[in-house]
Formats: sequence, C-alpha cells, structure tokens
Amino acid sequence: MRIDDEAVLWSASPSDRAGRPLLVLLHGYNSHEGDLFGLAPYLPLEPAIASLRAPVDTGYGHAWFPLVVQGEEPAMEGADAAVTAILEWLDRVAPDAASVGLLGFSQGAAMAIELLRRSPGRFAFAVSLAGFVLPGEREGDERMSQLAPPVFWGRGTDDEVVPAASVARTQAWLPTHADLDARIYEGLGHSVSERELADVTAFLRARYPAPPLE
Repeated sequence: MRIDDEAVLWSASPSDRAGRPLLVLLHGYNSHEGDLFGLAPYLPLEPAIASLRAPVDTGYGHAWFPLVVQGEEPAMEGADAAVTAILEWLDRVAPDAASVGLLGFSQGAAMAIELLRRSPGRFAFAVSLAGFVLPGEREGDERMSQLAPPVFWGRGTDDEVVPAASVARTQAWLPTHADLDARIYEGLGHSVSERELADVTAFLRARYPAPPLE
C-alpha cells in the first residue's frame, strides 16, 4: 500500500513550501483528494497544505481501509497499513517540514487519530470532522496520553453515518489522550457546516500564529 505522489494536491510549489509547516488533509470513505482541498482557501496561509488520495479503490472513489459491517459498528480492517503508507509518504516527501498537522473527515478523521496513536510525537495536532476513534489498544496510546496533543473534534447531532457506539467510544477516549476541543453542532448531519469551518479555522490559527511584522 502506497500513497500516490502524483495524486497529491498541494497548495504551494516545492520551493514555496520549503521550511513551512505542513497540514495534511485526509478525505472520507468513497471520496477523493479534491474533496477537502476545497477548504484550503478558508484555512490559514501559514502551512503548506497537502491533500492525499487514499490508496484503496472503492470503484466510486477511494478509502483508507475497507469497511466490513459486523454488529453495531464497521470492522476497521487495514487501517495499520494505511497509517504506515502515510508515514512513509511523509518520510519521502516532507522529512524537513517545520511541523505536521492533520485534518480529516469521517474515515479520514479516524486516520488522523490513528496517526497520532502510532506516532504521537510526530504530529502537532489533529482536526477530526465527523470522525471517531477506532477500537482496540495501540502501542503509542500511553505516550499520546502523556503528550496530550491538541485535537479538535466536531460532529453534528443529526449524523446518521457514524454509529452511536463509535461516538460513545470517542467521547470516552479522547479526553484522556488529548487536549480536546470538542464541538457539537445542532441539526448538522454527516458534513461540515460554515459554523464548524469557522471554529476549525480559529483552532488552526491558534496553532499557526502569524509571523511578526518586520
């Protein structure tokens, strides 16, 4: 499993992103790299933005790992391989980034948390939009709880895609492993609202203070 370098959408040329922070966008299930990249004009200018295409072809789009429904929740099989693929991509393409932040939607948001769990010291923060924590324990969980990286978790009250059990697990797990900014949006389904986008932008601006004027 490998991230396709040719499919990555960048907000800056190689020369323009040298030495800058990196913000990695991770789209949802059955989607593509152009989906979240549409948010780029509304996000802070400080980081270079890279929107990745998930490596699993679903026929209608792409996914980070297949979804196999078992009982109340989807079984998350193959997430480890996708995490490894993203880490290898970062080593290959952006080894000298000033910092690396993560922003994902739905399955991509689950991947953002998985990356923190695998390598908690490598990432500055994660933004989870309509996302969830995958079940099970990870080797990096204890270290993540010690570091408590900033995590923004936004979800809608009318989201019928993420199972209730996944939401409950995320509600219990994130506060003990992250510096959590949790927001709930009344009437929002499995999507991102303007109000949520404004909150995300504020969260990111706190991570990317503007450089002083010369």
